Amino acid sequence: MNLPVVSVILLVVSTVHAFQYTELAQYIDSHQEEYVEALRDWVAIESDSSNVQKRPELHRMMEMTAQKLRLMGGTVELVDIGEQELPDGQTVTLPKVVTAQFGNDPSKVTVCVYGHVDVQPAKLEDGWATEPYNLTDINGNLYGRGASDNKAPVLAWIHAVGAYQALNMELPVNVKYVIEGMEETGSNGLDAMILAQRDTFFSDVDYIIISDCSWLSRRPALTYGTRGNCYFFAEVEGPKQDLHSGVYGGTVIEPMTDLIGILDTMINPSGKILIPGIREAVAPLSDEEWKMYQDIEFDVENYKSKIGVSHLMYTNKVDLLAHLWRYPTVTIHGIEGAFSDRGTKTVIPAKVIAKFSIRQVPNMDPAMVKKQVTDYLHSVFAKRKSPNKLKVTMVIGAKPWLADPQQALYEAGKAAVRRVFDMEPDLIREGGTIPIAKTFQDVTGKSIIMMPIGGFDDGLHSQNEKMSRYNYIEGTKLFIAYLNEVSKIQKTSV
Repeated sequence: MNLPVVSVILLVVSTVHAFQYTELAQYIDSHQEEYVEALRDWVAIESDSSNVQKRPELHRMMEMTAQKLRLMGGTVELVDIGEQELPDGQTVTLPKVVTAQFGNDPSKVTVCVYGHVDVQPAKLEDGWATEPYNLTDINGNLYGRGASDNKAPVLAWIHAVGAYQALNMELPVNVKYVIEGMEETGSNGLDAMILAQRDTFFSDVDYIIISDCSWLSRRPALTYGTRGNCYFFAEVEGPKQDLHSGVYGGTVIEPMTDLIGILDTMINPSGKILIPGIREAVAPLSDEEWKMYQDIEFDVENYKSKIGVSHLMYTNKVDLLAHLWRYPTVTIHGIEGAFSDRGTKTVIPAKVIAKFSIRQVPNMDPAMVKKQVTDYLHSVFAKRKSPNKLKVTMVIGAKPWLADPQQALYEAGKAAVRRVFDMEPDLIREGGTIPIAKTFQDVTGKSIIMMPIGGFDDGLHSQNEKMSRYNYIEGTKLFIAYLNEVSKIQKTSV
């Protein structure tokens, strides 16, 4: 074939794609109320994966997700991933994983979209301004638990495929979905499911897309790395029952005092981790990374204002981003067994359990961190010469994930952002943890991209979580555009 003919064909293809996008975008705009109502229905389900009492709601959430995909004509399966063992030895059924497929043309690229529909706990009395499970639209923001993390992004991906179908347009790629219900508690059972289906469901997948993260500012972003997370329980047990502090105080060695004492040795006031071996394992910050951080849009003063603090650990942008994304940190989340209700109670708790985590970064290994933390806390505890008993348990061990932002998958992402938002995206990393990213990378060997549509101020895991209507609707258009851009990768590389 001669070159002038190739040029004409490419021009025609480009024109067709541009026309299709415009029509698809108009369809999304005209159906946004329908999309908001779909999100309202999903948010109404209290799919809290951390509370086994809510497990029936979680099962209902998975069935609702599967049914939505079935009604679109997808090949849908609810995959049984077994049972979850509880701390008391009892077992409960894990929510099934929803898999779906649209299209099986071997000449096309196949993408797999991952998402989750479980949520963090939420109660009105925690400080929410609105009922957390009743989606509330205030000034263009859609408030509700799970709105941004991760129900709206999952729906946006479903609606993106639905728009192609509604306009009788052929999907430019084959699309698969993997949607789970245990992400917020460590994706129990999903690793084994991915391994089991590596040579079946995942065998023809070319790329994996995850939209379980957020922008850093008002500029759209593409995410190429996340921190992992090791979550620990440190239990100190003493007397056989709670004691009156007036009757027994001063005669017993109190478990709470022991616990606070050992927790205080893990990190100093300036944020330096004191557990031996943790900091030494971290990959050094390269000159190239430093330059990338310099170029990212990030307003330090706005960041402080958003979270309501007067001072941060660091004062300049690069240090802040580096410690947010690519250095580990220790966070103490709470103490179970301690008196925490309103009012007073003069009690000496018999058993207290601290809950803390250490965010993981390259080149840390959760198995090694477990040993380092356990050995260190026991050595510190031994120096106290306490008769109480210490038990340290790691309940989550999620690895960090890192991709190459220069690969074709990210170039396609940049092109999609330019088409929808008319600007270049920031290339960022995520301080949070998406456990399954590393599993996908290790087990399937597929290239992964994280394409967020959540806003920087969405309040994930916090009170008043929200998804802006703008991000929800424009994000759906972004996914539509991205499917088109990804379809070009294979043709370019052949």
